[in-house]
Amino acid sequence: MCGIVGLFLKDKSLEPKLGSLLSSMLVTMTDRGPDSAGIAIYGAGDGKNAKITIQSPNAKKDFDGLESDLRRALDTAVAVEIKSTHAVITLASEKLDEGRAAIASLRPDVRIMSSGDAIEIYKETGLPKDVISRFGVTSMSGTHGIGHTRMATESAVTTLGAHPFSTGADQCLVHNGSLSNHNNLRRELVREGMTFETQNDSEVAAAYLTAEMAKGKDLGEALTGALSDLDGFFTFVVGTKSGFGVVRDPIACKPAVMAETDQYVAFGSEYRALVSLPGIENARIWEPEPATVYFWDHEKAA
Repeated sequence: MCGIVGLFLKDKSLEPKLGSLLSSMLVTMTDRGPDSAGIAIYGAGDGKNAKITIQSPNAKKDFDGLESDLRRALDTAVAVEIKSTHAVITLASEKLDEGRAAIASLRPDVRIMSSGDAIEIYKETGLPKDVISRFGVTSMSGTHGIGHTRMATESAVTTLGAHPFSTGADQCLVHNGSLSNHNNLRRELVREGMTFETQNDSEVAAAYLTAEMAKGKDLGEALTGALSDLDGFFTFVVGTKSGFGVVRDPIACKPAVMAETDQYVAFGSEYRALVSLPGIENARIWEPEPATVYFWDHEKAA
């Protein structure tokens, strides 16, 4: 049992409140997963710079001098903002891949949580309220985001095992459920060039979607393919740079509820995650249908 939330903003006036709204939704789901928690926040981006969010079990050692080390290695401007065990590295978009490689070389114990033009991911073991407070999530602004609080059933309680999982630029996934064919699928994806940091089945689902979108599919098409290629029980909420998607397996035994107004689209494992959203009393409320893809995108119609 895990708790999932997601919020896709249509109304730009709500963007400064994204972190606060999403945090409140996730804290409400605490009793669905006390082991670890995480949130992905998508900002608008400036079209010139990219971000790499990193995590270290020894932040003081690994983050000390990192900014100057990266500047020398990349021969470009770099900014490092430290947030507890995480740090957000801002650099020119064309240096993103080179930056990831430099981090791996300069700080081998550091783990990359996410990278891209818009995404930042913060996740740690502990309760949602503590994770949110640790990283100052309530003050963050953005266009959309997803969150997860975990009750571990198939793998260890670790930072890397927490959700969201990000396996591609500006892509991430949260999952409630259990996949039965993840080991076979992992082997296939490794042959296609995907890499994995955990044995978690949810990371395989994230990597599957990344691989499918790398073939030219949009998020909606990739989620449709997941219905035939993934076995097991799942509810997925997925984010891309401009998109937000939801899908449940054909049996749909994991709880889910959605709400839509002129201002936003929201997802929660239970309705109580949505009750504090503005205008929820006038929202269209529904339970996502089994084997049905729901997909919104800021850049195009679903």
